[in-house]
Amino acid sequence: FGGSSLATAERMREVANIVCLFKDESPIVVLSAMGKTTNNLIIAGEMAVDCKSSEVRELEPLRTIVDLHQKTMEELEIDSATREDVESLLDELSQLLVGISLLKDLTPRSLDSLVSFGERLSTRIFSGYLKALGIPSLQYDAFDLGITTTDQFTNGDILYDVSMERVEKSLKRFASRAEVYGNGSEKEMLPVVPVVTGFLGKGEKTGAITTLGRGGSDLTATFLGMTLEIDEVVVWKDVDGVLTTDPRVVPEAVPIPLLTVEEAAELAYFGATVLHPQSMQPLLEKQRRRRGGSVGEEEDGGIADDFRVRVRNSYNVSAPGSVICAGHRDMQESLLTSIILKSGVNMLDIVSTRMLGQYGFLSKVFRVFEDLQISVDVVATSEVSVSVTLDISKVWARDLKNEELLVLEKSFEGLATVELRTNRTIISLIGN
Repeated sequence: FGGSSLATAERMREVANIVCLFKDESPIVVLSAMGKTTNNLIIAGEMAVDCKSSEVRELEPLRTIVDLHQKTMEELEIDSATREDVESLLDELSQLLVGISLLKDLTPRSLDSLVSFGERLSTRIFSGYLKALGIPSLQYDAFDLGITTTDQFTNGDILYDVSMERVEKSLKRFASRAEVYGNGSEKEMLPVVPVVTGFLGKGEKTGAITTLGRGGSDLTATFLGMTLEIDEVVVWKDVDGVLTTDPRVVPEAVPIPLLTVEEAAELAYFGATVLHPQSMQPLLEKQRRRRGGSVGEEEDGGIADDFRVRVRNSYNVSAPGSVICAGHRDMQESLLTSIILKSGVNMLDIVSTRMLGQYGFLSKVFRVFEDLQISVDVVATSEVSVSVTLDISKVWARDLKNEELLVLEKSFEGLATVELRTNRTIISLIGN
């Protein structure tokens, strides 16, 4: 469940109702932070750098975070043990912000620790609420479960083999666990529902908290589904599925009932905000591993249904949503799957007659981007020019700043002439 599905105590009640629909299927629940908590944590960190340590506890975004979680616990009548756990985390959050204020520095490592509080708070409250409803539940921080990543703070990559082994051991230990609930003749054995933090991992070498990039809770869910060989992962959003285009631009957009994993990956990468760009990796990884061994049979020559992701609307539970599977599908009667817009894009035209018939020129061009740690989305080349579009967020917390763009332009001096075009849009036609 994403942040908008958990924005208030009332929304948490709705999410709990959805979980209860699946309680006989031993669900595992993966949660994002509540509402705008992640944004507020980032803003609080940036403000802490510029304020006195004595003023940190009065920062407006911090007060907003504290008030939201305390109010939610009160409205949901959370038990005292969970309240103490959450209050302890809120105090730890304040202490971290004081440390950032004293050092006058917000490093990527500190930023990951800071934003991790959103998921750590929401999962504890939700797990406590499930227990209040009579549903046995245990809260897990993903980094304690064994999700291990590269040490690239703010955008860690999951290390599949080591993470799969550790997570499987951690969660399968509780797969058959049940607890007795009820009184007298009403007693029954109920399976424990794990509630796991999305978005988070642990650095392979540092052992520090890392994050999977903005929207990484989707990736956490699909990774757990792959690891535990679960048939279906349901990603709950605030739209009726993956749509044919952006409904804010075309209100007549409709859900796509069935997509291949390749189509979904392209959609996510080129701007379909309903999916995290990396969230399809576990499906692609499972597809790759199957091809490495024995490839399973496909239903009716179409998509194999051994592991699928379904995108559904937490505000409209009756909508069937969109199903994403490995394999192929019949496209004879459809021209396109979707039309996607990715706005706010910076485009760089790089022109040099030196590249005509020369080798190594493109290597030099992309070394500039590597040195500046800037990701490139789309590349087009001709005999004497290269045009690239730049990922709008060098670091997922913020857009590329004007001064950084000027540094980028200057880096090509002596190599090529460049022209920067800002505020462009990539229009992608996704087919099969």
